[in-house]
Amino acid sequence: MTLLSASAATDLFRRPPSRFVAVPGTGAEVAVRTVGSGPDVVLVHGWPVSGATFRQLLPLLAEHLTCHVVDLVGAGQSRFDRSVRVGLDLHVSGVRAVLDDLGSDSVAVVGHDSGGLVARHAVADDPRLRALGLIDTEHTGRPAPLFRAVLAAGRLPGFGHALAWAALRPRVRRLPLVLGGAFRDDTLLGGEFEEFFLRPLHDDPDRRWAAGRLVASFDQGYLRDLESLHRRIAAPTQLVWGEHDPFLPVARAQAMVATFPDARIHVVPGARLFVHEEEPAQVAAALLPVLAPRAIRGAQ
Repeated sequence: MTLLSASAATDLFRRPPSRFVAVPGTGAEVAVRTVGSGPDVVLVHGWPVSGATFRQLLPLLAEHLTCHVVDLVGAGQSRFDRSVRVGLDLHVSGVRAVLDDLGSDSVAVVGHDSGGLVARHAVADDPRLRALGLIDTEHTGRPAPLFRAVLAAGRLPGFGHALAWAALRPRVRRLPLVLGGAFRDDTLLGGEFEEFFLRPLHDDPDRRWAAGRLVASFDQGYLRDLESLHRRIAAPTQLVWGEHDPFLPVARAQAMVATFPDARIHVVPGARLFVHEEEPAQVAAALLPVLAPRAIRGAQ
């Protein structure tokens, strides 16, 4: 068991990562931070954030699991340049590279938002997958209206610059088409969220470019393939959803459960897209029985 304080978990993301993992054939490297003890779990962030989005969840997971938190190429402290083709296929390759680097035959994976989409494509048919956790991520069927609007905006010229301009303007970033639906409490868009995610978008031209490229190149074929993909994920799967997520509605997530061989969903009342930042204890309580069932039974 590893005891990790909330402040120590946050400080992990202010320091260099544990290691870098090369994504084959790209010249880019995923950053990885490792903390905790127990069975392995890889945590995959979504857009437009980095691995630091799991900072509040880590103290609760690291007591039972060895957590490997990634910064996908273009985010956080990953290494890349603008010759890299940033997109979903690159991120899938990045997650697979991390899994290979671990050298383990039993790994759980947790993905949030687009990180959940990437994770599903990375682990389908992988015999090493022990369990899967999905937090407010893309669902089967046609994207919801607000999500479609974000994708459409991402294809407009200057989207990355507009996002950077909005990032440090509290009134603007609270608009529905920006980040207004991310949290129940919009003040959470400041503080550490601004430090780790919004300020880098504003201040770092390369990370701003990468964030814009991911949306502009978003391949909706990855969404159309989900239902058939789910049937190939035999590992137990736990979905955790914010009740009032406007981008990825909970009703569609509930309908998606039946597309997996072995899945269930936990809905967190009142929460939104970043449910793991708003209610980390509830999210951890839902995930741990699937990610580390033996450790949880032993602690009871």
